[in-house]
Amino acid sequence: MKEGPDIAGIAALIGDPARANMLVALMSGKALTATELAAEAGITAQTASSHLARLHEGGLLRARKQGRHKYFALASTEVADVLEALMGLAANAGHLRRRPGPKDQALRQARICYNHLAGDMGVQMFDSLVAQDFLHLGSGQLRLTESGRNFATSLGVDVEKLAAGRSELCRECLDWSERRSHLAGSLGRAMLARFVELDWAHLDKSTRIVTFTTTGLRHFRSMFQKRAAA
Repeated sequence: MKEGPDIAGIAALIGDPARANMLVALMSGKALTATELAAEAGITAQTASSHLARLHEGGLLRARKQGRHKYFALASTEVADVLEALMGLAANAGHLRRRPGPKDQALRQARICYNHLAGDMGVQMFDSLVAQDFLHLGSGQLRLTESGRNFATSLGVDVEKLAAGRSELCRECLDWSERRSHLAGSLGRAMLARFVELDWAHLDKSTRIVTFTTTGLRHFRSMFQKRAAA
């Protein structure tokens, strides 16, 4: 393709194993230093700096300085969506880097996808919200219904504030392990944050695993009953 967006350029940036490892490490939503990202990629700090400069120049990362340290984060939710989709494609095609272990099972059950809940529990929540008509799927657009607003408000989410923000309120994100949708957007972010505030869930940003407490799991199952796959 001679005209239009340079797909090959973006693919080359993501395609290097060290850069891919650093990008995936940032899927936790936490900003990391060059030293921390070098450790994630298994490379020297000098090599990491070169890779990070390329990712930053390519528009995949944003950087900010605080004190003596420079922190890197994904440039946007769009970058996170692309990475999540690529992980799904790789998993579906059998491109796995190692044998599954306990962490893989935990990641598949519940994990952070940039700033919202993903994995089996994320898909379960999305399916239940749609089934209860809290979310409406129509004409390729996801919309929060009036009853959905009431539900989110009862959970302690300030929907009006979210709706007035710049971020999209609710949208679908394709889950890499389940290959079905989970809830993203400012509502997805706020709901995960609320689970943490209520001490229903704990986040481990080093592994991206979300662990629900016994109480949290009981509330989650009560609110989001599991639906059979269509």
